[in-house]
Amino acid sequence: QVQLQESGPGLVKPSQTLSLTCTVPGVPITTAYYYWNWIRQAPGKGLEWIGYISAWGRTDYNPSLRSRTSISRDTSKNQITLQLTSVTPEDTAIYYCASILKAKLGNIPTLLKLGDWDFRGAGTQVTVSS
Repeated sequence: QVQLQESGPGLVKPSQTLSLTCTVPGVPITTAYYYWNWIRQAPGKGLEWIGYISAWGRTDYNPSLRSRTSISRDTSKNQITLQLTSVTPEDTAIYYCASILKAKLGNIPTLLKLGDWDFRGAGTQVTVSS
């Protein structure tokens, strides 16, 4: 089992940009058919898919977050980066990095538990507060 590693600031001020990094050990992020995702869970709510970047560098985002989200990668460091702009307290959540293979891509809306994802990290708490 591959344990992904999320990192970033735990506290972000409203209107600022949240930046998180996911380090992937042992599996090149360019490995065919892998999709590298960011998901989050706000207090008292279920998992919310934010977006992904594929092994080929293609991205897709949750329509409700698309205007504020950017996911990129650094293949030399084997890292995935999330940027979420203009954050508000409603963006307070535990943020997870998680992977799935192409066969599960169409099932993203049904992946409601952390165990539904193939590889994932322990998550990182992000609080948006002044």
